[in-house]
Amino acid sequence: MRFLSYCGGAPRRRPRWPSGGAARSREIPRDRATRRDNGRVERSIETQVSQAVDAWLRWLPRWEPATHRGRVAPCRRCIGSPVLSAAGLGSDVPHGVQHGLSTRVKTIIDHAVADYTELNLPMLQAELDQQAERNRARSYRPAEGLDPEFEGLPLDPEPTPGAPFLFTIGGLAEEADADVPALPPLSDEAKAALRQEVGLADDYANLIGREVCAVLLHHRLRIQAAIGQYVEPQIAAMLEELTRSLDAPFDPNAEPGMPEP
Repeated sequence: MRFLSYCGGAPRRRPRWPSGGAARSREIPRDRATRRDNGRVERSIETQVSQAVDAWLRWLPRWEPATHRGRVAPCRRCIGSPVLSAAGLGSDVPHGVQHGLSTRVKTIIDHAVADYTELNLPMLQAELDQQAERNRARSYRPAEGLDPEFEGLPLDPEPTPGAPFLFTIGGLAEEADADVPALPPLSDEAKAALRQEVGLADDYANLIGREVCAVLLHHRLRIQAAIGQYVEPQIAAMLEELTRSLDAPFDPNAEPGMPEP
């Protein structure tokens, strides 16, 4: 399973990934993978996953079914996600419900990989730092600072054929990005070295992803209970309302199934 499968898309600070496969010439140095702060080991994966599920459960009662036309393109973060499979959120669960949990879990993996990269992969860290500095120079960054339920979602709605937008948020962001000078190109040697470190970061993300999925299995029961309490009743109500409107499309006061006089 590849890194993007667990993290659901590109990392927040994406380096200029070299093309081609990543070298695997050395093992992941697990002894340096745990960060310490003032002598204390940071929160365990179990604690972080539990807190992420707790936060998602606190948000879930506020969820409501979308009433607007949905996008055609699937969400890269959620479709086929092993994290959602481990949580027991299948394709029958609305995407908005899935996305809030997958984003929170992605943050755990992102932070673990960021810590590992800072400690073990200096060239990749330098590349990420340069990209982050360039991103901060942009005058407009609409995709930053969003709540987990909206992070990673498209910035604009699907366009309607024959009715183009006067402007889009994504278009304004691209214009702001074009105003910032690009980073200097990498040499072939630098690309090869960066490719190796990207491969190690990729392997470590897979490692953390598997640990996260194993922990999520223990939260399945309370996740499913919350779906049954907050999501399924709203879906059932929508289906019931749809059935009534189909039975009586012209007279809302007519008995369902009764023909018009």
